Amino acid sequence: MTAIARARTLGELLETPGYAGRTPFDGKIRLVQDEVRENLTRKLRSGEELFPGVVGYDDTVIPQLVNALLARQNFILLGLRGQAKSRILRAITGLLDETVPVIDGVDMPDDPLNPVGAEGRHLLEAHGLDLPIRWLPRAERYVEKLATPDVTVADLIGDVDPIKAARLGTSLGDTRSMHFGLLPRANRGIFAVNELADLAPKVQVALFNILQEGDVQIKGYPIRLELDVMLVFSANPEDYTARGKIVTPLKDRIGSEIRTHYPTDVRLGMDITAQEAVKADGVTVPGFISELIEEIAFQAREDGRVDKMSGVSQRLPISLLEVAAANAERRSLIAGDEPVVRVSDVYAGLPAITGKMELEYEGELKGADNVAKEVIRKAAGAVYGRLCGSMDTQKLEKWFEDGNVFRFPQSGEAGAGVKATREVPGLNDLAAEVAGSSSDAVRVSAAEFVLEGLYGRKKLSRAEELYAAPEPETRQQRGGRWN
Repeated sequence: MTAIARARTLGELLETPGYAGRTPFDGKIRLVQDEVRENLTRKLRSGEELFPGVVGYDDTVIPQLVNALLARQNFILLGLRGQAKSRILRAITGLLDETVPVIDGVDMPDDPLNPVGAEGRHLLEAHGLDLPIRWLPRAERYVEKLATPDVTVADLIGDVDPIKAARLGTSLGDTRSMHFGLLPRANRGIFAVNELADLAPKVQVALFNILQEGDVQIKGYPIRLELDVMLVFSANPEDYTARGKIVTPLKDRIGSEIRTHYPTDVRLGMDITAQEAVKADGVTVPGFISELIEEIAFQAREDGRVDKMSGVSQRLPISLLEVAAANAERRSLIAGDEPVVRVSDVYAGLPAITGKMELEYEGELKGADNVAKEVIRKAAGAVYGRLCGSMDTQKLEKWFEDGNVFRFPQSGEAGAGVKATREVPGLNDLAAEVAGSSSDAVRVSAAEFVLEGLYGRKKLSRAEELYAAPEPETRQQRGGRWN
């Protein structure tokens, strides 16, 4: 514990390095934005990671965010759901000091050298150098509020407390008689408002007033609070028309509007999903399955039956990976075999897909399950094309075109699955090349992926776990397109 951390009174604080020689109200105010800027510049010089866990924004969002922080600006992150907006806001706490001194015994965290609250000033005058202080850790200096239409000015700013006024013997217009809301309680820290457009215009105006002018009216009483708080927002562009809008005076005072986005590359998406997904211990997820799961999100975002304004959250592949791994674990517990995720486990994760896609009218007519299955088919074809496009599958395709069908085994040990796949000429060799592993369970997963990829490329047809030659009309389309 440092000398500063041991200080328990204002007198002890003024004797410690960094505070020695200062006096209360000496005008040497270090605002939260200054604190963030100083720590940010130090990290930039040393090459430290600025926002751990935020992937895929190194060349887009993070440079804009750093610029806003260096400029000491409040800012808003604007983007669709599942684009790590909340994670970024919370990560900014890493740019705060580990601890800061505040006056002990007051509701609103207040700087003992420059108190802005009436109660803090009164305690400073009463105790002088014996003013008790406490040390506020950075984790407690972040306050977040999810905006909803029913949030009131009292929730964010505060309200007059008649009982408190009677106990203190003050008038109702005295700041000391207030019961503080979330924003004053975030003094000396960061206050984040998620989904800003959902706030009622009256509340947004109150928020603007207290930040720009330092005053607000509570029950007709003008209250002045010159808070030291960094305000950050997030919002969804859909909200501007669907549920509300940001009032012009507040929007005009927000320093920077930073647009977030979904991963631009499947590999980046896979890194995010692997980082966030919580899967059962011991379950193997082959690389081609991980890529398939991520490609499903990319295909869904491009599908015309999925609402583009709502977007497809990055939570879709995260949830899908978790459910697919759980289904593989369930199958292994029953069969007593190695748990390896297969394509059939991805289909078992349909509930993780359908709940995260807002469908257009055409999609509603088709049905969420059917749309999800078609998205999986397209994703399998795309991944197969990238990984296996150069493989020779003519012998396998001819076997199916001769009228043969193959029911892929969904249960039993992996060894039995490998034996069953030998029925299809060339399938085991293709699976071994894709799997890159001697594990029977991984090879079975690879064999099913090869068949699903050919189905996605419209070289086979599929009915549940039964694979067969493509439908006649599909075969004709293929002949006209590729021959």
